[in-house]
Amino acid sequence: MIERKRIEIQGIVQGVGFRPFVFNLAQRFGITGWVLNDSFGVRIEAQGKSRALQEFLEQLRNNPPVLAQITNFTVQDVEPASDRKFAIRKSRRHFTKFTLSSPDISVCPDCLRELFDPANRRYRYPFINCTNCGPRFTIIRDIPYDRPQTTMADFPMCEDCLREYQDPGNRRFHAQPNACPVCGPRIWLVDSSGNQLPGDALKQCIRFLRAGKIVAIKGLGGFHLAVDATNEEAVQALRARKHRYQKPLAIMSETAEIARTFGQVSSEEREILENPRRPICLLKKRHPSPIAPSVSPDNDYFGVMLPYTPLHYLLMREGQFTALVMTSGNISEEPIVIDNREALQRLQGIADYFLMHNRDIYQRADDSVVRVMNGRISYIRRSRGFVPQPVIVKTKLTSVLAVGGELKNTICLNKEHFFFLSQHIGDLENAETLEFFEQSIMHLEKILEIKPQVIAYDLHPEYLSTKWALSQNELPVTGIQHHHAHIASAMAENGLTGRVIGFSMDGTGYGPDGTIWGGEILLADELDFTRAVRFSTVPMPGGEKAIREPWRMALSYCLAAGIKIDVERFFPDVSAEEANLVERLIERKINAPLTSSCGRLFDAVAALSGLRHRVGYEGQAAMQLEARLDFPGSVPLPEAYHFALRKNENLWEIDWRPLFRELLDDLNHQQTPSTISRKFHLALVNIFREVALELRKEFKMDRVVLSGGCFQNRFLTEELIGKLRESEFRVYYHTAVPPNDGGLALGQAYIASHRIKKGKL
Repeated sequence: MIERKRIEIQGIVQGVGFRPFVFNLAQRFGITGWVLNDSFGVRIEAQGKSRALQEFLEQLRNNPPVLAQITNFTVQDVEPASDRKFAIRKSRRHFTKFTLSSPDISVCPDCLRELFDPANRRYRYPFINCTNCGPRFTIIRDIPYDRPQTTMADFPMCEDCLREYQDPGNRRFHAQPNACPVCGPRIWLVDSSGNQLPGDALKQCIRFLRAGKIVAIKGLGGFHLAVDATNEEAVQALRARKHRYQKPLAIMSETAEIARTFGQVSSEEREILENPRRPICLLKKRHPSPIAPSVSPDNDYFGVMLPYTPLHYLLMREGQFTALVMTSGNISEEPIVIDNREALQRLQGIADYFLMHNRDIYQRADDSVVRVMNGRISYIRRSRGFVPQPVIVKTKLTSVLAVGGELKNTICLNKEHFFFLSQHIGDLENAETLEFFEQSIMHLEKILEIKPQVIAYDLHPEYLSTKWALSQNELPVTGIQHHHAHIASAMAENGLTGRVIGFSMDGTGYGPDGTIWGGEILLADELDFTRAVRFSTVPMPGGEKAIREPWRMALSYCLAAGIKIDVERFFPDVSAEEANLVERLIERKINAPLTSSCGRLFDAVAALSGLRHRVGYEGQAAMQLEARLDFPGSVPLPEAYHFALRKNENLWEIDWRPLFRELLDDLNHQQTPSTISRKFHLALVNIFREVALELRKEFKMDRVVLSGGCFQNRFLTEELIGKLRESEFRVYYHTAVPPNDGGLALGQAYIASHRIKKGKL
């Protein structure tokens, strides 16, 4: 019996070889009909004998192309037609639906073999790709995803490429970025004045890198600044020119085996390194190491990635580098550069040479950064390779634009069940980043065909994202408290609704009571929250200056605990005048706002331990404290410090005064930073477990959600999850978006869209 089915498939199904896959599957089962892309996803009409049609549908549903992600698969019966063959029809636009765009994917093994095959016509061609790999999000101007809608529109295919593109049996069948040396983009090398250098650009570039020069290399989502990672002098020169004096620099090695020569690579970390999305993965350092000390100073980790473009592979293999520094092509705090002319202007004075190409980058995308935590991936920065893949929730919700926070900004747009977090935008501290922020909003709205009904923003009145939201006149706006948004972001990715015990631990967030929050335990749901527990407040002398100078927080905590310390002994780089000024600010309550921040607590302990009195980047002191946790196996583990838990009317407070008294006693007995760090971390785990037990007893709740930047700390997170599970709590944490402010917009959108659904807006 002949049947005909109409099939609609939604998800990441464009730019991943789905239509050629369907075509070849139809040929295999003797199916007639057609397939096309539209703004909904993939539409198919398939006709054949009942059994063949069922097998066709099973393969389609259960074994799609490797890069595809199906989120919706519907089938309905239709009347048979007179098709005599199966065809790929021209894409069409549908104005009431949308499709999911694929992230950018690293070069696949098949293309890699061709890249290094002298007999292949694409031998050493830096833009080799097929339906299974290559650029996607960074080159898409609009949907549906077809070549005219990408930055490859300027490169008409030659006869050979067009033949591949039209051949259903070819790996490049309907591969939109398909190209070769005859018809595709090309690379060239220029000096810092913009003069093109003769000869083989790739070989010249390798020669300059080996000589210790700094080269700006145009990649997939923007320019990298590259130097030989084993050359200390070259790395120091890059730091000085880029004005990035302390923050670790990312490095690239050709294989995970090479990375093992300087970093410890577990099976989970190897899987992440070799994943086609190719994020930067944090690897614990080996000692000794061939990597220059200035790559990651005063840090126990290297940020390592493997090549993800053909150009990267050519550089690494032909140059035989152990590792290259591959850091974002920008001056610190500005967006990554994507345009050739812009690169010569903005990176002049940093790069000695520029390796350029003429395939335009439409959307900039920094490299993603992850680490392994509790055996699973944990995001520090979610960008290239993962965007615009959505977080999917169970409930269909009204569209919202959430504009995130100030630091590590991302924006979020949702439609129906899908929440789309943008690529990493950065810290909204200058006009260039604000422009990138606005471009990202417009681009996501366009390619996702989303028209938000409400704008959600952070309550902090001085955030640029907040000011932008409040300046918009066309849509209603709603403010979302910072730490509630953190908890909601973890709730969204874990599919949670209803009340939870939310541990929201970070550095700074605007509190409705006029203080700076950051160490909060909330009773929260997708609509609202109650603050149940906080750390006792302490003055931040100098305001934001106390974040950059942790010794100020250390002195403040000690004074508040009634402890008089010898400033000259503990902080030899601090003058008596500075210390006296801080004491006066605290005493007179001038420019010394109160904070309950967990991040500031980390800073104070790190400063007293002698690890870091002043920081060069956010979280530096806390990271150094975490790095001191390792203990030799022969040394008995120390006991934890102690907090006190007391109730002040309806609010529990975690009192840190006992901890600082014990800590100072240890310092007076010359205890090591490792001992202090271990006792401090264990104290946090113990008090958080105690708080959870008290709240469960009082409110009959057993679901605990962990969010906020402090939960980037692997030891704290893993130990706390273990202790809570031992106490029979259900624990939820981040594995799809960052726990830091990079995930904030997801929580804002989740809350705002639920408030609309419940009529609260």
